Amino acid sequence: MKLTPFFQYLEFEKRFSAHTITAYRKDLMQFQQYLSHTLGIDDMGEVRHSHIRSFMVSLITEGRKARTVNRKLSTIKAYFRFLLRKGDMKEDPTLKVSAPKLPKRLPGAVRKEALDTLFSKVQFPDGYEGSRDRLILEILYATGMRRSELIALRVGDFNWAQQEILIRGKGGKERLVPVGRSLIHEVEQFLKWRSELPEAAEEQTLLLTAKGKPMYPKLVYNIVRKYLSVVSPDERLGPHSLRHSFATHLSENGAELNAIKALLGHSSLASTQVYTHNSVERLRAVYQQAHPSAKSKD
Repeated sequence: MKLTPFFQYLEFEKRFSAHTITAYRKDLMQFQQYLSHTLGIDDMGEVRHSHIRSFMVSLITEGRKARTVNRKLSTIKAYFRFLLRKGDMKEDPTLKVSAPKLPKRLPGAVRKEALDTLFSKVQFPDGYEGSRDRLILEILYATGMRRSELIALRVGDFNWAQQEILIRGKGGKERLVPVGRSLIHEVEQFLKWRSELPEAAEEQTLLLTAKGKPMYPKLVYNIVRKYLSVVSPDERLGPHSLRHSFATHLSENGAELNAIKALLGHSSLASTQVYTHNSVERLRAVYQQAHPSAKSKD
């Protein structure tokens, strides 16, 4: 198997980095070794889709993760496409090979205890910015809205009498989300600080910078990350984590999936089902502890 022309192609035509080329080299060398030592194949022209599948099965049997197997398959596909373009092969044996399904990554949520600490014990600075930062966290967790929805939120989107917020979601879809009296009170207090900002009266959006301008995504992320890092060591947590927390905690407390779907503004129930994971794990723990057939027998 002549690999050098392929690596030259990656370096000089595709302009891949040295690190990427090294990864490609390792994957192809491993594939070549498997073909030669296990299947007795030294000619690429003899490779069929069944041989590639066999290689993938061997990787999975060794305990390699689906993501790793997919990366190696991607390398092999790139190599055979290269051989086809050069005219060294007439058919691509990878066309009949499907990549392993990747497991769904469960969204990260902030623990209820950590959020309790955040809102009851963490000190926010006095003044407009402290009030705004706390309100950002409160709204995200209390409503499950997206960061973009938060930034677009207007003062007029609050129905004070009904204790509801009008949220403008993806694709222009709107939804009403009920909120508690405590959040309404937070907003009312915040508006007093907001009214003192220069030119604030000319801005329709609720949340503004200290200069009275509309908020932007990076600023919201930095604020949320700053305060979540105080109560959680997880560096991946950000604004979307509070949306996940909202849905996860509703599910854990028995909320119906369709209700959570409506509150989140999901168009498909499949998008909401991921939030049942923690509830299922909790039920499994209860089952294993309480059900006679689940207990180990000595």
